[in-house]
Amino acid sequence: MKTNFEFTINHESEIPKYQQLVNFVNESVAKNNLSTKKPLPSVNALCAAHNLSRDTVFKAYSILKNNGVIKSVPNKGYYVASKTKKVLLVLDTFKAYKEVLYHSFIDAINDDVIVDVQFHHYNIDNFKTIINNSLGKYFKYVVMGFDHLAVPKNLAKIDSKNLLLIDWNIHAKEENNYVFQDFGRSFYHALISVVDLFKKYTEIHFVYPGYTAHPIETIHYFEKFCTDLKIKYQIITDEKIFEIKSGVAYLTVSDRILGTFLEQCKEKNLEPGTDVGFLSYNDTPMKKFIYKGITVVTTDFEALGAAAAEFINKNSPVQQYIPTKIIIRESL
Repeated sequence: MKTNFEFTINHESEIPKYQQLVNFVNESVAKNNLSTKKPLPSVNALCAAHNLSRDTVFKAYSILKNNGVIKSVPNKGYYVASKTKKVLLVLDTFKAYKEVLYHSFIDAINDDVIVDVQFHHYNIDNFKTIINNSLGKYFKYVVMGFDHLAVPKNLAKIDSKNLLLIDWNIHAKEENNYVFQDFGRSFYHALISVVDLFKKYTEIHFVYPGYTAHPIETIHYFEKFCTDLKIKYQIITDEKIFEIKSGVAYLTVSDRILGTFLEQCKEKNLEPGTDVGFLSYNDTPMKKFIYKGITVVTTDFEALGAAAAEFINKNSPVQQYIPTKIIIRESL
C-alpha cells in the first residue's frame, strides 16, 4: 500500500489552498493511498514543505476532521479515520422515474461509499446553498443541473474531475464528466420507430405545460419529426385548454396531463389506443399497469443510475449518453 503524502500545491489555482489540501486528502483516502496506521504530515511540516500558513493547513485539517475523514490523536498527530468515501448526489425532484435512477445508483455503488442526497427543486438559492455547504466534504459530486445562468458558476467551484453531471446536457463543458439522456436526436429517432402507430391518427398534439422544466429541445425535435413526416401537429402550452378529440394522438411530459387524459376518455367514452392515442414521457413502474398500459418514450433510468455509480466505483472519467427508446403498450 502506498503511504506517501505526495501533495503538490498549485499557487496559481483559483481553488483556495486549504481546499486543495482537503481535496487531496479526500481523493487519497478514496484511492486507498493513505494508511490509517501512519500519521499524516504535521501542520508545521506541511507549512514548511509547501510554503503555507499555519491557518491554511489548520483550516484544511479542521474541515477534514469535522467531516470524519481524519482524526487527531493527542501527542501523536493526525490520522486517516476510515476508508469510507462520501458522495453527494444532487437531484432536481424525487419523481417516480428519478426514484428508479436513485435506487439503481445506490444498488450499484460499492459498499465502502456513503451517499448523501439533496434536492434543489429548480431553485437557484437552494442549489447555491447545497454546493457551497458541500465543498470539501465529498469524494465525488453527482449533480443534476437545470437551466439557470448561475448554475455553471457554482459548479465551477467543484474540481471537474470529481464532478459528474447527469440527466440533462445543460451548462456542460468539454472537460466535464457526464451521463446524459438525449432529449434531441435520440428522441427524434424514437418517434420515427413508431411512425406506423401515429398513422392511426389524424394529428399529434404535444402538451407542454408552462410549469414543466422539461428541456425545450424536445419540442424542436418533435416539430422536426412532424415536418419531416408531413404529420399535422399542435403544441399546447396551456393545460387549461387541453381537451381530447377522437382521432388525435397526444404526447406530454407531464403525468398530470396523463390523469386528465384518462378522465376525459372515461367522460367521452373514448378508447385509448383506438379512438385516441397517448404517449407519455418517462417510464415509471406504474405506467405498465395504468389502464391497459401507457406507451412511453423514455431513457433507461436504471442504466443511467448504474453508469453514474460506475464513475464512483472505478474513479475514472466518463462521457456517455443513454439512448432514448419507446416502450409500446396499449395507449398508442
